[in-house]
Parts: sequence; structure tokens; C-alpha cells
Amino acid sequence: MVKGFWAASLMGLAVAVSPLAARSPSYLSRATQFADKPAVAVGVAWYPEQWPESRWDVDLQMMKDTGFNTVRIGEFAWSRMEPSEGQFDFTWMDRAVAAAKRHGFMIVIGTPSAAPPAWLTQKYPDTLRVDENGTRAGHGGRRHFSFASARYRDLSRRIAVEMAKRYGKDSSVVGWQIDNEVGPPSFDPESVAAWHKFLKVRYGSIDNLNQRWTTQYWSQHYNDFDQIPLHATGQQNPGLLLDFKHFTSATWTDYVQNQARAIRPLIDSRAFITTNTMFWNAGFDHFQMHRDLDIASWDNYIPDGRPDWVANGANHDLVRGYKRRNFWLMETQPGRVDWVPVNRSLDPGQTRELAWQAVSHGADAVLYWQWRSPANGQEVYHGAVLGQDGLPNPVHGEIAQMAKELTAAAPLLADTQPTAKVGFLFSYDSRWAIDLQRHNKAFDPIKSFTDTYRPFRTKAQGVDILSADDDLSAYPLVVAPNLNVMTDAQAKRLAAYVRGGGQLLLGARSGMKDDANALWPQRQPGPLADLLGAQVEQYYALDENVGVKGAVTGTATLWAEALQPTASDAQILATYDNPGGWLDGRPAIVSRKVGKGRITYLGAWLEPGPMQQLADRLLSEAKVEPIVPNAHPDLEISERAGKGKRILIVINHGNKARPLTPPTGAKLSQGQWQNGQMAPHGIALFE
Repeated sequence: MVKGFWAASLMGLAVAVSPLAARSPSYLSRATQFADKPAVAVGVAWYPEQWPESRWDVDLQMMKDTGFNTVRIGEFAWSRMEPSEGQFDFTWMDRAVAAAKRHGFMIVIGTPSAAPPAWLTQKYPDTLRVDENGTRAGHGGRRHFSFASARYRDLSRRIAVEMAKRYGKDSSVVGWQIDNEVGPPSFDPESVAAWHKFLKVRYGSIDNLNQRWTTQYWSQHYNDFDQIPLHATGQQNPGLLLDFKHFTSATWTDYVQNQARAIRPLIDSRAFITTNTMFWNAGFDHFQMHRDLDIASWDNYIPDGRPDWVANGANHDLVRGYKRRNFWLMETQPGRVDWVPVNRSLDPGQTRELAWQAVSHGADAVLYWQWRSPANGQEVYHGAVLGQDGLPNPVHGEIAQMAKELTAAAPLLADTQPTAKVGFLFSYDSRWAIDLQRHNKAFDPIKSFTDTYRPFRTKAQGVDILSADDDLSAYPLVVAPNLNVMTDAQAKRLAAYVRGGGQLLLGARSGMKDDANALWPQRQPGPLADLLGAQVEQYYALDENVGVKGAVTGTATLWAEALQPTASDAQILATYDNPGGWLDGRPAIVSRKVGKGRITYLGAWLEPGPMQQLADRLLSEAKVEPIVPNAHPDLEISERAGKGKRILIVINHGNKARPLTPPTGAKLSQGQWQNGQMAPHGIALFE
């Protein structure tokens, strides 16, 4: 382990940016950097090690006939590649790669560190993950290693390097995926030592930590960093629990970079390096993780088989925001999953429409998991393109239709990216801080975020999700649903944005904490209270709805804050209607013009009706117009643009035909739009 890098990573600082990420703005809008490859990838996870070699060509030809152009391989085959320590066998993978090339596939190789071989965990039990209760994991699952283990990092880096030496310069290998769905932390002795090192770097002195954490509370005062326990849950100091998330973010980032840095010099300079992340995953800060990766990629699953298309689109927008460029959908379900109580399949048409949704939000690749149901294993019930008998499952035809459509649209989609005039701020610190102290058990920070996002996305028909540290100057309107944790630097950046002409909406609970999870000395919104010309007098968890009236009329649920103007020019937009209650007549929404812009504070979790009213008002004030006015709620409208092209993508997520009037001059490129109607579950592309 390189100590210098470790210290920098623990501080959350950027390390040497990969040469590809630094010089490749075209990653904004192209699946790969290989000029002779398709602009959009469509494919599947293929595990040749699970099947007789005599079947490989049959499967690859069936994939080709399905319309696929990409396979992902290698990610769970460590025991096959290194059957005993230091003894490598890549001959089978050589033949698999050669077979995929013969059939004309692009290849993404996954490093296999998510599932270590039995010889490794038997010989080196110290590499196994330990849970918070002190129980060490056993062999047989996946992700059962310690993310802080120096030995495990050495061994996983070695296998990744051997793979890169062998396949790194092969022009068919367009990308590298580090590990698979990283996330579970460990509480083993090495992790504890790394935790103490992290805190020393972060705070510099134990006195500073004691002050930031307010350790005089409950006699928590520490004399030395080594006294501080490593905990993720329980009745611990809020500063400790938030810093645990900072620690896991730094450790996982360094874990991934341990392999990425090692293989970068060995692979084609055009090949990307990424890691695939998960649905609204809270295990680490994904903005930090992706800082030094080439592209973002993620795995989009709908466990209950009933997609909320707006909320699902928000997660796509978040993933695009990690790098502010197009991404790869590295895994998605062919119909169903297998890990929830009721693993309902998607309805006919939805597998295809969700693939197109990903593309409309910036995916330049759609890969299914997986090609064929395995003969045995923990995920035999998971959806697959083929059944265990090697014949197509019912969803195959829908996937084939999508693959052919996407391939036909690739030249049109090439060098384009989603457009948006509204920016939403997503903060992992804020999500974690609220989750740690919800105050109302129903206050789910992700649901709060998506409930706020919903009316803006459906009306504006385009949203970028950004870090609170990003440049916001391109957006006439920025929304921060629950920016609970706000640093002084972020507050100054937001204030400059407003004074420069931006419109900023802060949601409830914003500006309450600093990045040590401590209350700001001034009331909410903390360092932006003076800019707002108002503050939160008191906040209330609600067990019944409260009325809201004024420019916005309806009800608030779960959470309400009574606002108190402190500046004479602060405008009260709405008040609470709560006869006999603390909130009655108190301001619920306050707005103030500052410089060339305006800041608005929403002190409540509004029900959908009043939230739509507020969104409509703010979008109008910011002069953000929809691409297609008055679109039916079942229709998702998106635009991708670039290289002089504008492509309108319309998806009907409903099971009935819906009217659509495209913009003047728009020409249908492909899809199910006829006589002014979008077919049920129909897709249409307009130039």
C-alpha cells in the first residue's frame, strides 16, 4: 500500500487523474473511445467458464442474432484464472476472448476481486471481512473480503495486472470494470487501524476532533485517536457515524484505485476503467469514487417489478452526474430479479422501455444480466435472456427488438448527451446525516429527493443531478431538496450563484449541520440564513398532515418548519393552516431577491399537488419551458443533443395510447407514433 496515496485518499482529495479522463471530453457522448466501434453498446454478461467450450460459438452466435454487440466477462472467474496461488491459467479465457472477437463483439473485462478463490481465504483468513458484531465471514459467497486488507489488495491487484498484461492491448477490449458492486465495510483489526489513521489525517489533532464532535457530551472525550471505536450503527456520536461514512468512502475509493492505477499503464489508452455501482447505494460517496475513474457505470434493477419511471430516471441522472458525462448501464434485469420477498417480473414492454429510458438519460450502453441461467448457484432464479436449457426465455423477443432499435439509432445518438436547464443537488453527507437522525421514522431522504424531483422533471423534461461542489452557473434554476449538511465553502458558492442571477430552492432541513454532523451555531439554513433573510424558528415531525395556504395551497406531511423572516424584504409565499397548533399562521415558504437572483426556502415536505404548484412557479420565474408542453403524465420526454443534432426521445410508460404533439419541425426517426398517438409502451425518436 502506498502511504502517500492512502493519506490523500483518506482526506477525500483527488489523486492523479487518469490520462483518459483528463483528455477525453468526447466521453461525454460516446460508448467508447475506439473510432471503429459502435457508438452505443448493447449486450450481456457472459460466463463462459460455467459452460462447455463446445457451446461457446452457439451462444455467441445467438447473442449476435439477438442484436448484441458487447459481452462482459471475467468478473467472477478468479478461481479458474488462478487455481492455486501464483499459478495462472488464462488459456480458457484466451479462447473465450478469441471466440468473442471472431463474432465481432466489443469486450468489457471485469477484474474478479468480488469473489476470491477458496485457496486464498483458507490460507489467508485475515483477508475475510468482519461484521460490526465481530463475526468473520466464511467462504462461499461474494464480497466477503476486508476492504482495508493490504494482503487482499496485493493479491487482487496481482490478478488484475496479469489480466491487463494479457488482454490490455487487445483492441476488442474496450473497457475494464474493477470488482463488482463494492460496498460492505469491514471491522477487522486492519480496518480499525485504518480508521484511526483516517481520523488523524482528517482532524490533525485529537483536540480538534473533540471540539468538532462535541465529545464533552456523555463524557465521550478522547485522549488519543486509538481510543475511538469503529462503528457504523448504534447510539454513537453523530460525528463519529458520519465520519464512518467518510472513512468507507475513502477506503473503497482507494481499494478500487489500487487496481485501476496498476492496470492503466498496461491497457489501451482508449479503453475505459470503471466500477459498477448500485441502485441508490449509500455505502460510499459515489462522486468521490468516480473522481478518478473514466466513466460511471451502474446496475439498474426494479426488484418489485413495478417501476416508478420518474424515480428510476432520477437515479440515472444521479449516475450521469458523477462524471457529468454519459455512462454505461452495466447490468439490468431481463424481466425479474431474485432477492426480494416477491420477485415479480416486469410487464410486457417494460424491459424495452426501461432500456430506452436509460439511453434517454445518458446511457451509451445497455447490458443485461445475464445471458443464461446457471445450472446451480445462489442466483438460479434470477431473470436471464436464455433458460438453463439454452433456449430463449419469453423476454428474449422484447430484448432483441430493443437491441435492433438501439443499434439502428446509434449513429443518430452518437456524440449527444441529455440536455437540462434545471440542476438538482445531491449530497451523500446530507443523505447519511438525515438517515442517522430522521426524527420522523418515515422521513426517507431518497423519497424526499425523488418527491421533489418529480414535478420539476415532468414539467421541465430534463434535470441534471450534481454535487453541491459542482459549478452551477449553467443552470437558471437549482434545487437542493434536503441539503442538511452544508459546508461554509458550499454556502459561499451557492450565495455567489444567487447573486449572479441564479434561482435557488432549498428544501426542508437544509443548512442544519456542518461536515462533522454538528449543528451550525445559527439556525437553519445556517450559513445561508443571512442571504435568505429568514431562519427556521422551530421544526416539527408530523404524524398528521397540516394545511398550507398562499401562493401554494394544499397540505404538508411528515415534516414542517416554522420560518421567521429576519429581513424586511423577505417575501412570505405560503403559511401553515394549523388551528390550535404551533404552526398555525407561521410562514412555510419564504423567498428573497438577492443581487440578480433569488433564494427560496421550502420548510415542509409538501404533498404532490402543492409541490407541483411550487415547481410550476419557480420554473416560470426561471423561464424554463418544457420541450413538449402539456405532455400526458405517462409520457417521458427527454432530449439528447450534440454535434449539431437534437434528438427527442419519447417513452409511453403507460398501457394505453397517449396523444403527443412533437415540436414544430421535428421528424420521426423511428418508433411507435402514428396519427398523433404514442402506442402503449411505445418508444419514438424524433430529429
